[in-house]
Amino acid sequence: QVQLVESGGGLVQPGGSLRLSCVASGSIFKINWMGWYRRAPGKQRELVARIFSDGLANYADFVKGRFSISRDFAKGTVYLQMNSLEPEDTADYDCYARILAGGRWDDYWGQGTQVTVSS
Repeated sequence: QVQLVESGGGLVQPGGSLRLSCVASGSIFKINWMGWYRRAPGKQRELVARIFSDGLANYADFVKGRFSISRDFAKGTVYLQMNSLEPEDTADYDCYARILAGGRWDDYWGQGTQVTVSS
């Protein structure tokens, strides 16, 4: 049906940048919003950023001024530009989408992409 595929994670030094991508594919009728969550080992999952179809975006306080989310919902895609990365940003980053497909709204998750910030 609907699948989310993420890319862009990797190892980067403190102060570096990464750009995450997530592409939703399948029989998608409409996307309400897409976003990024992250989870570090032993920590709770937390929302990093999300963006709605009208362009409204929300950011967690700890990434404001450093991260930027954008989208191309016509292509089922959301991006997360991460700048000035810190070791505390190290986590598994999971893409989320709220999608209307098959006549129902549902939640979809990607498999995650690992971001490691270390010297």
